[in-house]
Amino acid sequence: MCGRFALVSDLRTLEEKFHVQRVQGAWRPSWNITPDHPVPAVMHHDGIRILLGLRWGLTPAFSKDPLARKMINARAETVDKKPSFRDAFHRRRCLIVADGFYEWKKERKAKTPFYFYLKSGQPFGFAGLYESRLSPDGQITGACAIITTQANELVAPVHHRMPVILSNRLEQDLWLGPSPADPQNLLSLLKPLPADEMDFKEGLGPRD
Repeated sequence: MCGRFALVSDLRTLEEKFHVQRVQGAWRPSWNITPDHPVPAVMHHDGIRILLGLRWGLTPAFSKDPLARKMINARAETVDKKPSFRDAFHRRRCLIVADGFYEWKKERKAKTPFYFYLKSGQPFGFAGLYESRLSPDGQITGACAIITTQANELVAPVHHRMPVILSNRLEQDLWLGPSPADPQNLLSLLKPLPADEMDFKEGLGPRD
């Protein structure tokens, strides 16, 4: 499970890193991003790459219940089959932008936080799914979920799962590519990032 992450990179860095052509919506940098808050996500829309704010935690498109439980994670092993995510997997994929994420190690009654990030120090994209709607004035609003997979050797001593991180341009372009895409090509991306590309430190980041 991924239940908290950090994003502190500035907007110019994100625009350059993810080749963004338009920015829409609002969010704020934070070392403590939690579910139900706006998060920046990259997607293709009308032939261009957009960076916009989506609320973290989606309700499936088929749900008619406004109070239905919001899902913050989708499992890589079932994302192409589970009704809650299947259509979004085929048609509504995004990159949820982050600088790092947190997991907690349980030891007896205590929980110790660990912050995981790329050795390069660069922001990256979680493989994400979204549901959205278009307002009458042409603005996109919506919500998203982060896809998780088995933990790599670095994360596993702390938690058995980790978010899917797409750190290179080829993977990101394939994930954001036009729909419908080959499901097997997409599923091949949903694997743990190699441990030697990551590092960690104990504790939470600086408070806002």
